[in-house]
Amino acid sequence: MSKMKKTRKPGGGRKKLNPEYDAGKNLKEQMDSAVALYDSEMSLQAIGDELGLNPIKVRKLLITAGVYESEVAEKVQATFQEYRETQDYKTSILSTANILNLSKASVTSYLPYKKGVYFPSTEKDKISVGAERQRRYRAIRKLRSEPTEEHLWEAVLLYCGVQFKTYSGLPFTYEIRKGRSGEYTKELWIDRREKSKSLAWSSVLLALGNIKKVGEVVERPKALSDIRGVIYIYGMFYRFGLIDVPKEVKEKKNDRGNKKQKKGREDMLEENIKFFRRL
Repeated sequence: MSKMKKTRKPGGGRKKLNPEYDAGKNLKEQMDSAVALYDSEMSLQAIGDELGLNPIKVRKLLITAGVYESEVAEKVQATFQEYRETQDYKTSILSTANILNLSKASVTSYLPYKKGVYFPSTEKDKISVGAERQRRYRAIRKLRSEPTEEHLWEAVLLYCGVQFKTYSGLPFTYEIRKGRSGEYTKELWIDRREKSKSLAWSSVLLALGNIKKVGEVVERPKALSDIRGVIYIYGMFYRFGLIDVPKEVKEKKNDRGNKKQKKGREDMLEENIKFFRRL
C-alpha cells in the first residue's frame, strides 16, 4: 500500500532560527548609522570601528545609501551598468572585473546591496543614484574624446551639487540656476562657505581653450588662465579628466583636511592609486 503524500501547509517549511531577525531592517539601520557618522566627517575606518564593521562594508553601505562618491566607484558602477543592459548580474560583474583589471570581490564592493534601500543624494530628475552616475560617466567619456562646449556643458549640468576640490584641497560645490524663461543661465554659483560666488561660463570656456592636450599635467590654476574663479575651474577640469595635476596636488585632494581621518583612509587611497595605474 503506497503512502499518501502529505500536502504542505501554507506557511510551512523550515522555521527561521531567529524569527525576529529582519535582514532588510538590519541593513537600513546600519546604513542610517553609517551615513550619520560619515556626515560628521568620520573616516571609513573610524565608522567601522564604531559599528563593528570592516571599512569595505562601510563603504558598500554608503554606496547603497547614495552618499559615497569616488572616481573608482563611479567608474566601476558605470561600467557595470553598461554590461547589465545585455548581461545578467553575475556575468556583468565578471565583465566589469576583466575590463577594469579588478577582482570580482573589488567590483562587488563598489556596487550597492541588491536588496538594500538607498537614500537618493538628490531629487534631481528622480532617477536612481546608479543611473545618474552612469549618465555622468558617459558624459565625461564624450567630453574627453571631444572637448567641445556642448559636451562640457552637459558634464557641468550633471555634476551640479557634486563635491570638487580646489588646488589647495578645499571642498566646494556649484549650482546652476534657471532664469525666468525656465532655461538654465550660463553661470555657475560656487558654494564653498556661507556665501556663493558666481563663475561666468565665458571664463570656463576660456580655460577650456587653453588646454593643450586632454589629460596633460597642468602645474597650477593660473596656467589655464589668469581669470577670476580659475581655482574652481582647475578642480572641475581635473575631476572631468580634462587635465592632470601634480602629485602633491593629488595628495591634497585625497586628504579631507582632517589628520585624524587620514590613517583610516590610507587603504582606500592605495586601492584607488593602484586602480588608476592599471588603466
